[in-house]
Amino acid sequence: MNWIEADIFTTTAGIDPVSDQLVALGVTGFAIQDAQDFRDFLEDTTIYWDYVDEELMKLTECETKITVYLPDNPQGAENLAAIRSMLGVLKDRDTDGAWGRLELSLTDVREEDWATAWKKYYHPVQVSERLLICPSWEEADLQPGQVMLRLDPGMAFGTGTHDTTRLCMQLIEKHMVPGCHVLDVGCGSGILSIAALLLGAKDALGVDIDQNAVKVAGENAALNGVEDRLTVLCGDLTARVQGQYELICANIVADVIIRLCPDIPRFLKKDGVFIASGIIDERLEDVREALSETGFVVDELRESGGWCALACHYERKDG
Repeated sequence: MNWIEADIFTTTAGIDPVSDQLVALGVTGFAIQDAQDFRDFLEDTTIYWDYVDEELMKLTECETKITVYLPDNPQGAENLAAIRSMLGVLKDRDTDGAWGRLELSLTDVREEDWATAWKKYYHPVQVSERLLICPSWEEADLQPGQVMLRLDPGMAFGTGTHDTTRLCMQLIEKHMVPGCHVLDVGCGSGILSIAALLLGAKDALGVDIDQNAVKVAGENAALNGVEDRLTVLCGDLTARVQGQYELICANIVADVIIRLCPDIPRFLKKDGVFIASGIIDERLEDVREALSETGFVVDELRESGGWCALACHYERKDG
């Protein structure tokens, strides 16, 4: 298997928050180069230097980075998109800039080239009883009762191949009521919103902090002829969204779901369903606890490949 090397530029203070989020995404193959470590080492007065290699001295001037190794295949592309989205979330949290620029760079490969190269691995896939995901450059025959969702994910997260996306779509298909209004938090490529619309939702609102995701989601809506029923906003949920919805879905990491839990009820209609995915199995109980403390009751849990998705309802205090 070929691998792609991706560098995330941060600071010493940013190492822990970035590393924690990478682990939450299921990305564990990474290396850390902390410029401060080299500075401390060279400034250690207990060491007497006869000779210092010039290349070593250059490391004291370099930027702290975390290097991630991703497979050169669709799963790697999904991971890259998820990392880009995660960095956007961290930038919003880092209001004083303590974690550095939080930007990602691919070694010797342009993102545009990789986004095209991995298309050869991506083919039509049935993700649920009715939903068939088909890339825009492929063709597929539908069976009776099936619905085709055409997709060109670009560099936005959500191709339907990732376990978290599939689990989320399966729960949407099962729990969605036709004619409902849908809110997709962290919409990425728009795949969940579009799936809901093709399955019978009246309209959908997607929100994502990544401007590229907003662009890609709009293009995918047009591919499926639902652009007049999908609205996509760039920004934070609490700042951009108004109204209430019968179905809310969020395919993001556990920490973000936990942070959003207190806000979700005000956007959820009575008897509505909240579907949360993107939860690595080690964090399942943390998410369950946060949901329970907020007043959510888990109705269904689905698991695949070390990932979990939950369908919940909210028990309002007023009954």
